[in-house]
Amino acid sequence: MKSKVLAALVATMAVGATCAFAANPFVDVPSDSWAYKSVVELADAGIIQGVDGEHFQGQRNITRYEAAEMVAKAMAHMDKASVEQRALINKLADEFADELNNLGVRVSALENRVGNVKLTGDARVRYRYQKDSKYDNDKSWDYRVRLRANAMVNDNTKVTYGISTDSISFANNGEAKDENNIFTDMAKVDYSFGSSKDWTLSVGRTDKYVIGGSKAYGYNYGDIFDRAELTYKGDSFKAMGGYGKFKAGDIADEGIKTGYGLLEGSFGNGTAIGAYYNSFQGDNLDNLWGAYASLNFSKDWNLLANYERVSYEKAISTERGNEDSANVWIGRLTYGNAVMATPKSWDVWVEYLNAEDGAFMGGSTNSWRFGQMDNIESWGAGIDYTFAKNAQFQVMQSFATKLKDNSNNSSDPEEQTRAQFVFAF
Repeated sequence: MKSKVLAALVATMAVGATCAFAANPFVDVPSDSWAYKSVVELADAGIIQGVDGEHFQGQRNITRYEAAEMVAKAMAHMDKASVEQRALINKLADEFADELNNLGVRVSALENRVGNVKLTGDARVRYRYQKDSKYDNDKSWDYRVRLRANAMVNDNTKVTYGISTDSISFANNGEAKDENNIFTDMAKVDYSFGSSKDWTLSVGRTDKYVIGGSKAYGYNYGDIFDRAELTYKGDSFKAMGGYGKFKAGDIADEGIKTGYGLLEGSFGNGTAIGAYYNSFQGDNLDNLWGAYASLNFSKDWNLLANYERVSYEKAISTERGNEDSANVWIGRLTYGNAVMATPKSWDVWVEYLNAEDGAFMGGSTNSWRFGQMDNIESWGAGIDYTFAKNAQFQVMQSFATKLKDNSNNSSDPEEQTRAQFVFAF
């Protein structure tokens, strides 16, 4: 691409001064050139610097990397552009998306383009099996599709709306005609404020509220949640508090609400330690508190340790007797990092679960496991492999599963198998 062609395109964005321009910084651009005003305007806005700071070299072919640098700088002046000019910036940003990503622009600018609506989604095809269980193995194959619309209203405000299907069994395709299979699983507004936008107020429905936050295992819940949430996030510290209502699982049927808080400290290289608390309103649930540590030993190794304690207002009957609380311990060791956008990336993991009877409160777990979730001690292992860009295969298998307390001499649970393809778009 000729640099004068790109300059002509970017010049239409009018991101420079409106009437007075700085002096021409390039000795090889004459004042009577057709591109003189555009070049000076772009240089004044900091979008171009020339080859050596002195020459523009308008006939030289530029690399895509250099073009991406210009687009990135134009994106930084997005607030000065009109609607039509923003559309052109967005078009250029899409063209040079990979180069901008390599420049580190994606998080700071690509996903925060004012006036832009971005559509994304994912599809999952899943297989689950457990021998001789209450789980219906005749419906072990199912699928789910989700769509997302993300819009930046202004520099501080983002609106997200999403719809999803239920997990629909291939064994009963008639369910696909049921309008109740499609529902709103996300509808929220996020407003960032503070000197460096380190405060965020999020109001509405989120598709995945994980008890314990994004770093925790999510044993007790990881699903749809209506809430108002305030978050402070600094360089090495995060604090979050909110109030909301569960929308999936048994606790949603019981209308349970919760107030919650989270404190997390990070120590570089992705390592984090956190503690959290939930105070429930409704049914017999009282509160839940937990702590976790996510430790990165290198770029390849991660160890997650998570503990939770669930308390009840009145004692419940368990294999341990009449108890008013129950504990769960979880450990997970991962090697590698399977990234959806990076073909041939992969990871393997092994986990340990030790849950007392009553530790699982009946929500919709964020775990890959299904069926019986408490009064068990179990191991699991799995692998995630990105076989093409935005396409990943995942497989999980439990082993050495047994009942923790077994006064009734019941049989140990059968092992669980799960495999799935996940596609992002």
